[in-house]
Amino acid sequence: MLPSCFASAETLYLTSLHWPPFASEQLKQQGACIAMAKAALKAVGHTLEVDFYPWSRAVRMASRNDAKYLGYLPEYSYPTDKFVFSEPMAYSGLGLVERKSHPISWVNIKDLNQYTLGVVQDYVNTEELDAMIKQGSQPVEVVASDLHNINKVLTGRIDAAIIDENVLKYILSQPDLQTVKHKLQLNKKLLTNQGLYIAFKNNQQGHVWRERFNQGLTQINVQAILAEHVD
Repeated sequence: MLPSCFASAETLYLTSLHWPPFASEQLKQQGACIAMAKAALKAVGHTLEVDFYPWSRAVRMASRNDAKYLGYLPEYSYPTDKFVFSEPMAYSGLGLVERKSHPISWVNIKDLNQYTLGVVQDYVNTEELDAMIKQGSQPVEVVASDLHNINKVLTGRIDAAIIDENVLKYILSQPDLQTVKHKLQLNKKLLTNQGLYIAFKNNQQGHVWRERFNQGLTQINVQAILAEHVD
């Protein structure tokens, strides 16, 4: 006989995006965060199905009341009433990609106001940076993807771009960037270490699934899964 927890197995539906090495339809096990989420839910007798969309649509679909989705991943934590966040699956450095020939210098976050930074549409950065962007004190150019930002940094159209360090490492490992990757680097000062979460709908079902996921997360080796996909 199956254990009682498996007798009532249910499937959680989430949305995600193409954001390797953390999430992508093209990656092994759909990326590090999807692999961790599936393993955590499997540990408590449930399954996960993920549908992939462009980022803005992924968030929008997860917030709709008439959708089957109860959330999305991976996400950084931010102030919101629409979603509640899981325990962090992992942490990853958020930094600035820059040209080696033109490194930017900053001590306090407001020092960045002298530079034009690339940001991806609807991505969460840091609370302080996002506040400065909203106020208009931080010059930014908004693009659709991290790769677009990298290309703008390479050609000197922006001074630097906000990017996750593991995402940068993945993109620079791709064959079509081998001839130019030596021109880029991550700024020596990180903006922050961001937790990677599942954002669950802030309703009864969302809270139930968050508890299930958090319980499962304690039963798996997240570092081993992360290392398999990121290193």
